[in-house]
Amino acid sequence: MAKTALVTGSAGFIGFHTAERLLQAGVRVVGLDAMTDYYDPALKHARHQLLSQYPGFSAVEARLEEPGVVAGLMAEHAPSSIVHLAAQAGVRYSIDAPRSYVEANLVGTFEVLEAARAHPPRHLMLASTSSVYGANTTMPYAETDKADTQMSFYAATKKATEAMAHSYAHLYGLPVTMFRFFTVYGPWGRPDMALFKFVRAIEAGEAIDVYNHGDMSRDFTFVEDLAEGLMRLRDVPPGTEPVGEIDSLSPVAPFRIVNIGNSAPSRLMDFVAAIERALGRTAKVNLMEMQPGDVPATWADASLLQALVGALPRTPLDEGVTRFVEWYRGYYG
Repeated sequence: MAKTALVTGSAGFIGFHTAERLLQAGVRVVGLDAMTDYYDPALKHARHQLLSQYPGFSAVEARLEEPGVVAGLMAEHAPSSIVHLAAQAGVRYSIDAPRSYVEANLVGTFEVLEAARAHPPRHLMLASTSSVYGANTTMPYAETDKADTQMSFYAATKKATEAMAHSYAHLYGLPVTMFRFFTVYGPWGRPDMALFKFVRAIEAGEAIDVYNHGDMSRDFTFVEDLAEGLMRLRDVPPGTEPVGEIDSLSPVAPFRIVNIGNSAPSRLMDFVAAIERALGRTAKVNLMEMQPGDVPATWADASLLQALVGALPRTPLDEGVTRFVEWYRGYYG
């Protein structure tokens, strides 16, 4: 595959790691990010600064949803693949600021689809989320399961982008892979995510808020394992032949949905215990009720991903949490 990728959200947590993995593999990366203030922009600038050490990286600071921005980059750089990771993330924030999700997730994704229609890449890859499985209770979640009961507006916007992308794949023959992420964690993580908040509070001697009285489980996925999966998926654009009964390939479009998860859920209190071990401190815990829009458990069936790209690294939870703590203490001193 030709050696240029457009990565949207390249200063974000997952976008940074994905861009770095592509650069390490010799792929030229055009990184687009708006540096919004949903969380500390200094963290985003620091990530881009690291990527700028690679000669193959070009940074573009602009809003994805601005008409013509993505199309202009496609025309200028002719990337063979788009990895669309830019989004307004977070289940809880979508209750407070739903309009930002419409603008970033729906309008922004529309701009990406329009750019791909005008300048077709060999592979268009778009981020979705395990949150689209919503109220589903059959586990592990498989890509072929119905997913019509989203529990948060964030999840609803992501499910909408899947439908939008399918229509473009069908109408214009664009090879599209949607990947559903499962609770990604690791170094350079987002400050609004549980691991970051827990480490910061425990280091400061403050209590952590644990929802649903700790009776939750998550399919925690280490970010570098995920980035490796995305890099390999880039070389597997969907065609017309399914890889077996597990394939989510559309019957009417070169469109596929792929779970990216560790496929081994951990209980939330085991996650807290791993943080305590990594920090060498005991957490003070506030047991709270379930938060609106949240789900008690997630668990990925990752057999389709493995069929497409082979076995991926699966970093153990203790190792992944330790690596986050090492980064956190190094970055914040």
